[in-house]
Amino acid sequence: MMTPGAPVSILTIVGARPQFIKAAAVSRAIAARHDVTETIVHTGQHYDANMSDVFFDDLVIPRPGRHLGIGGGGHGAMTGRQLELLEGVLLETMPDWVLVYGDTNSTLAGALAAAKLHIPVAHVEAGLRSFNRRMPEEINRVVTDHVSTLLFAPTATARSHLLAESINPDAIRLVGDVMYDAALFYRDRARMPEGFSELGLAPGGFVLATIHRAENTDDPDRLAAIFRGLAGSGQDVVLPLHPRTRQALASLNIAIPDRIRVIPPVGYLEMVWLELNCGSIATDSGGVQKEAYFHGKPCVTMRDETEWVELVEAGWNTLVGADADAISAALSDPRCPPGRAELYGDGTAAEQVLDHLVASGNSQNRAPT
Repeated sequence: MMTPGAPVSILTIVGARPQFIKAAAVSRAIAARHDVTETIVHTGQHYDANMSDVFFDDLVIPRPGRHLGIGGGGHGAMTGRQLELLEGVLLETMPDWVLVYGDTNSTLAGALAAAKLHIPVAHVEAGLRSFNRRMPEEINRVVTDHVSTLLFAPTATARSHLLAESINPDAIRLVGDVMYDAALFYRDRARMPEGFSELGLAPGGFVLATIHRAENTDDPDRLAAIFRGLAGSGQDVVLPLHPRTRQALASLNIAIPDRIRVIPPVGYLEMVWLELNCGSIATDSGGVQKEAYFHGKPCVTMRDETEWVELVEAGWNTLVGADADAISAALSDPRCPPGRAELYGDGTAAEQVLDHLVASGNSQNRAPT
């Protein structure tokens, strides 16, 4: 049980670069108040050579207080090792809340380790569902939601998914999306990728494409169809080429058409610049679908399902799978729908998360371990 009047202590668990960007929105909000303290633990799930001092400085992200160095291996081995080491950290620190983000193995391990120690779990991005249990991320989302004490839903759709699974309505908070907070913060810090000006493309005159999901890169037919679709759109396409995709193209001997301009992978601030300056976006990334909407760009999603169904329903996102003709048609004349509903909150999700944690933290009772 927390000490009355003491700051609420939060232990934040992250394991991948996108989670750092989400967590940074909450960390910045924590820095502006005196009733919350935070320790950040990086499991090391995704080794990223770009997470250098420059990464943290440019993105104004606090460095983790702990780095567990757990990376590689299968899902079971990785999650089990994370569980083991996170349990030790939690027993040592005994925070008032464990805060987890999204749907990685680190999310699941953090939630399970805390729940077994009767430490309240708060899940940011709760309630997302693709309804595809073949995706490891879907399993991670569902289990994390069902062991969480507070569930921060980014959208009304996410809240409805949680209610449909009989989760207590009193545990759900509809706060908006912390990635919208991040988009607003980083928009003015965006920068052009090095060498982009040499492509000779005008602002708004190109499609920004990202392809990295295993369901596409590991399937020769899907990958070839995606590139045919991009090339058949009649648009200039800029593709920051993910290493996994590059390797798949080489192994399958798939040639990249001339109108697809390949550039090296870019950092987050460069990606924001590309999103702001493109005409439309074609992607298989979950996060980029939302970022397209945040920056007012029509999006074509090269997947068979999406967690962000509200974007499809609102007309901002067209789901095309790996159908070459559907990709070409959707990109040949992309349009933004009239109006723009506030689907992801008002940019204050981080502050709302903390308000709820502080208010709930004062009434949390923890069972003995």
